[in-house]
Amino acid sequence: MSMEILEHSLEEILESIASIAIIAFEFVGVGIIIYSGITALLKMVRRDSEVKIHLAKGLAMGLEFKMGSEILRTVIVREWAEIGIVAGIIALRAGLAFLIHWEIREAEKEAERKEHETMKELKPEHNADEN
Repeated sequence: MSMEILEHSLEEILESIASIAIIAFEFVGVGIIIYSGITALLKMVRRDSEVKIHLAKGLAMGLEFKMGSEILRTVIVREWAEIGIVAGIIALRAGLAFLIHWEIREAEKEAERKEHETMKELKPEHNADEN
């Protein structure tokens, strides 16, 4: 009987800690997304060419925290239906994170290509000096 009480108490403690962590991760994730959106808007107004990369990185980071909260949520769910819902949410967020990371890589490649082309245009040609 005392073992059952101990087990029940430990489960309640774990659920409490997980619930607090879930809220904290959700809060941090939403905060990052809001901050990234506001700073991206300011960068867009200033016509910063890195706005797309900045926003995508912020969204990816925010989604990582939101996924962390969903993973923690699996600790406190009791029914298979709930586990299925949480798994679906995790899969959707993972898919979004993958697409955002892909978009970041593509945008960085494009920025690097443009920078390389600009450097080529600005670099004086050696042949012109020789003639």
